[in-house]
Amino acid sequence: MSLHDRWVEERKHEHYYKLAKKLNYRSRASFKLIQIDDRFNVFREGDSVVDLGASPGGWLQVAKERVGDKGKVIGVDLRPIKYLEGVTTILGDITEDSTMRELLEKFGGRADVVLSDMAPNVGGAYSMDHARSVDLCTYALNVCDRILKKNGKLVMKVFMGDMMDSLKKEVESRFVSVKVHSPDASRDESSELYIVAKGFKASRNVKLKDISEEEERPEFTVKGGKI
Repeated sequence: MSLHDRWVEERKHEHYYKLAKKLNYRSRASFKLIQIDDRFNVFREGDSVVDLGASPGGWLQVAKERVGDKGKVIGVDLRPIKYLEGVTTILGDITEDSTMRELLEKFGGRADVVLSDMAPNVGGAYSMDHARSVDLCTYALNVCDRILKKNGKLVMKVFMGDMMDSLKKEVESRFVSVKVHSPDASRDESSELYIVAKGFKASRNVKLKDISEEEERPEFTVKGGKI
């Protein structure tokens, strides 16, 4: 990247950072979801939306604005999420069926939209970072299999890499329409992309385990250690 290109990129980053502060968004990432929704019409008024790995809450703010007072927005994270008016938060692990049961109970049914802006802790070895990013996307797909309504939607972040094609095929096996997009609010040099999937087929119907059964044998196993 040339000096001029770097200067332009920094100004763009600074623009979204300042705009987030001005509009009281908790993260500049809020504008990524705004731009995605403006282009792909992810949200409808009254939708039930779950945001996975939702801390600090920038995407929750946008989701709540877009679905309105009749909608339900729930954020799930291993870290506490500071209170947001009109938003419910769950301190929990998205790989546990107990968390999925709590989501279904709070929604009073299944979700219309699943969001995931999750990213692994970057360790410097890009191939490993990419693989961990794909793992997180796989967890998001597992969540869809358990709590997403038929014809529901998914928006999730992934790092570019050699596993991208196989991941996209996994998404396509579950959804009628799958698009890959890079919103303007993303850094130009960023390796992140967003998968926007619509028309959930709900063909797998994964049954949640009973609590006693889940304690004996977890529903998910993490490959390659802790992320």
